[in-house]
Amino acid sequence: MDASTGGGGNSLPTTGADGSKRRVCYFYDAEVGNYYYGQGHPMKPHRIRMTHALLAHYGLLDQMQVLRPHPARDRDLCRFHADDYVAFLRSVTPETQQDQIRALKRFNVGEDCPVFDGLYSFCQTYAGGSVGGAVKLNHGHDIAINWAGGLHHAKKCEASGFCYVNDIVLAILELLKYHERVLYVDIDIHHGDGVEEAFYTTDRVMTVSFHKFGDYFPGTGDIRDIGYSKGKYYSLNVPLDDGIDDESYQSLFKPIMGKVMEVFRPGAVVLQCGADSLSGDRLGCFNLSIKGHAECVRFMRSFNVPLLLLGGGGYTIRNVARCWCYETGVALGHELTDKMPPNEYYEYFGPDYTLHVAPSNMENKNTRHQLDDIRSKLLDNLSKLRHAPSVQFQERPPEAELPEQDEDKVNPDERRDAGSDVEMNDVKPTEDSGRRSSILSVRMKKESAETEAVDKDVDKVSAEHSRGTGPVSDGVGSSKQAPPNDTSSMAVDEPGALKVDTESSNKSQDQPMTYQKP
Repeated sequence: MDASTGGGGNSLPTTGADGSKRRVCYFYDAEVGNYYYGQGHPMKPHRIRMTHALLAHYGLLDQMQVLRPHPARDRDLCRFHADDYVAFLRSVTPETQQDQIRALKRFNVGEDCPVFDGLYSFCQTYAGGSVGGAVKLNHGHDIAINWAGGLHHAKKCEASGFCYVNDIVLAILELLKYHERVLYVDIDIHHGDGVEEAFYTTDRVMTVSFHKFGDYFPGTGDIRDIGYSKGKYYSLNVPLDDGIDDESYQSLFKPIMGKVMEVFRPGAVVLQCGADSLSGDRLGCFNLSIKGHAECVRFMRSFNVPLLLLGGGGYTIRNVARCWCYETGVALGHELTDKMPPNEYYEYFGPDYTLHVAPSNMENKNTRHQLDDIRSKLLDNLSKLRHAPSVQFQERPPEAELPEQDEDKVNPDERRDAGSDVEMNDVKPTEDSGRRSSILSVRMKKESAETEAVDKDVDKVSAEHSRGTGPVSDGVGSSKQAPPNDTSSMAVDEPGALKVDTESSNKSQDQPMTYQKP
């Protein structure tokens, strides 16, 4: 069967274990649930601890190698992020932030991305898990899981959308040391803008994002955004409307991803499993069931390509824990019973105490005609790609030095210094005549009252990246705002040489909106 029809992989049966076992490792730090963004903030790391408890009581931890991530060091984070930004994250505290007002504004920290106790340790932990997972895949594991990762909005020089460090970009850079091509797939309700920007001009990384588009954070992800230069047609954006259900979602996901796998032939896949695309999410507006969401994991797993599963958004935390627990079962090839075993957080899951929840009866605003048109356009774009671009390696870059602890014993795998293959260059911004607009004011993640802001200045975006600027309308924003700072783009200038290009644009003069407590 043609992969574009959705039969590209050998999907797991609906129930029961898959006959083909996978080597699965799982990264978890017991401290991650203690980090706290602040009262009323929708991002709650506690959901990772709830997920872990469900995994324990369903007996899934015994089926995986459980690893405590080694914290990423400064130089590991600086493989993508700017030195001064990392230094700021390391030094800022709730007590000292008032002395760093200019830096807070410069790095977009303080509202949707607040300063909280242990902020830098939190970043080190979730980034360490994702990079550690990539290293495990490079050394023979089939699937690596880090539910604390997947923070896809972070940029080279700024925080955005509850994200401070882009662990996904760091993990992909690690995978590129061993694999000629890496595929990134994003099923969070929000566009995976930070990852797309980082790899917008390379053909070694393909990014595919399925997201809500139109007056919604971060305002990027138009179907016409397809990549630039060597990266043309290697960025795919699937813009969706409110209320999309399982059937409609899979009518796009399977044929598109089947064709991607056929044409791009990645050596590894990174799947960001943001759970805010589930029905009933506190900040979301899709209508996916947990099984519908997990079908994406099931389908990508079926291609038998090394797979890194990451978390992301998800703000109805009882459903986030349900989802990521079930998807861990899918990764292992185990169908879990719907009746939930007693656990430390049992009261969260009442009154039914089941793993699955029924989707709502909300209207699906995605018409059959719209879905057919999206699918046709994206498959046409994929038809313009030459199959499996070849990359000749000169010398493999040194590996990231992030030893993990296998529960109580130290993992013997030692990894050398990273970053020698990456250069950070500031590119002077020039005016771009391209079509793409910079978004200053769009609807952001939020469930409370909206306020208005008038945008004053628009950053100019480098013509080299063709991320063009167009007229920006005054608009209504909500709690999550991502003013365009710098556009990061990874370009492969020569075989084996990874280079991260960035622009150092001036910060726009718009005033970020205050996060409204619910």
